[in-house]
Amino acid sequence: MNDECALAQDEAPSPEPRGCLFALSQPPLMLFLAVIGFLLLLGAVHDLFLL
Repeated sequence: MNDECALAQDEAPSPEPRGCLFALSQPPLMLFLAVIGFLLLLGAVHDLFLL
């Protein structure tokens, strides 16, 4: 193995570990989940009070 490559790999900063909830901090995903939740709530209210 080439020693220069091994040194370069050791000195490279490792990427920050991301937690399981990282995806939930993204605004587009939260907007999508809010719309889906609102539609489920709307359907439940419709079934309970209007049918």
